[in-house]
Amino acid sequence: MARNIRISPLVQGLGHASFILKHPEYEELRDDPASDWAFNPLNEKTYEVQFDLYTDALKAFPHATYLHVGGDEVHTTGRNSGKSPLELQLIWLNKVSKYAEDRGLTPIFWDDMPLKNAGVYSSIYNSNLTAAQVDSIWAKNEINLNKFVDLFPKNCVYMRWNYSMPESPGNDQAMKWFTENGFKVMGATAGQTRWNLMPLENSNTANIRDFALSSIDNEADGLLLTLWDDDSPLFELYQRGIATFAEYTWSGEKRSDDELHTAFRQRMFGPKLASEEFAFVESLEDPVAFWKNALLDGKDRNRLRRIEDPIQEAVIELPDLDTPGTWTEKYQERVSKATENLEIVEEVLSKIEASKKAAKRNQYNLEAYEQVAKAVQFTNQALVTLAKLDHPSGEERAIAKAELAGMEAQWNSIESELEKVYGKTRALNKPDDYVLDQDHHVHLANQAKRFSDWQFYVEDLFLEKIKE
Repeated sequence: MARNIRISPLVQGLGHASFILKHPEYEELRDDPASDWAFNPLNEKTYEVQFDLYTDALKAFPHATYLHVGGDEVHTTGRNSGKSPLELQLIWLNKVSKYAEDRGLTPIFWDDMPLKNAGVYSSIYNSNLTAAQVDSIWAKNEINLNKFVDLFPKNCVYMRWNYSMPESPGNDQAMKWFTENGFKVMGATAGQTRWNLMPLENSNTANIRDFALSSIDNEADGLLLTLWDDDSPLFELYQRGIATFAEYTWSGEKRSDDELHTAFRQRMFGPKLASEEFAFVESLEDPVAFWKNALLDGKDRNRLRRIEDPIQEAVIELPDLDTPGTWTEKYQERVSKATENLEIVEEVLSKIEASKKAAKRNQYNLEAYEQVAKAVQFTNQALVTLAKLDHPSGEERAIAKAELAGMEAQWNSIESELEKVYGKTRALNKPDDYVLDQDHHVHLANQAKRFSDWQFYVEDLFLEKIKE
């Protein structure tokens, strides 16, 4: 409060409710008895529980001005009530908005589901649509929104979130529909989306900039930056995106992206690190993106838990020593990329080491990036070693076998050091009695109790395959 910062809570509902509906004592409140995702908006006990959660949250944040009620990414069944999904959402939204209003708070609501249920959402995310085609979609379907416009609560802020195409004509059209009908609307972008290990695309700079400028042009009532870590990045690595968001939201486009990132390095670490010679984040992005699935054959790291035998069905095949060269031919592009990445990441690690010596503050942030780079480097080296094993030369194979024999110990050392660094600011492992949810959005952190079991499941499978 001394710094004019007010903290307001978000309590998820109508969907994203697995955190409570996964527990047996709350199963009766599920919209779909088989799914822990959404509350039943027609059950009055739903509101008893949600209001109780709100009360707890507001005790923790006594200076709150907003109550974020969620409401995104949810479809409700209606339980044969004859009510449409849009009606059901508005029934729920009105009740939770009344709770907020009675306590002098402004409710915030994610706006995607009314737009989807009305048939206009496709106009927002299809980059191939012209402005005229967007107008056509709205001309045809806007009536579905207007039909229920009187049921949209006036005291609510409608959060127009868009993490990939804020510049689209459909996004502008959605914001205009809310403002033209007398509703408050904010824009919401993200400093982290579904990236593993660290935010990519320059900490999502282009998206943050474009939505900030669009929201300013549309005279939105504010902006919000979303951040979540279900897919593994350490929260400290979001600070670059937060600073970028603050700049473009408060000041508009007064500095270029490069100027902004230079200023961030100076303010974050000290004047010496403002120099371009200490910039490394952008160089690390491609190796990190490559790392995610580099040890897999056509599978995605987040979805391995749904595979019956991931070692055989998902992990990259190993060279057949009876047919030397076959493996390398098949994976030539991947090996070349790993070889290239080895040099890039070594240079990054060198820059991080120099940065740690020159930095006046926030050494921990650099240490976290260093651990990311070392984890990525293990994967690059593993692929290069497999290529050596596939070589017809006995000498190359002998080197490769020695490297493979030491690979588990090498990885254990890397993982141990990463957990030591991450553990300074993060509770790595869930309690033994923790109940995992149904993981509807295949987020890594929802898939195991121990940090290493979800963060580095792929690496463990790969090492197990080598031992076999």
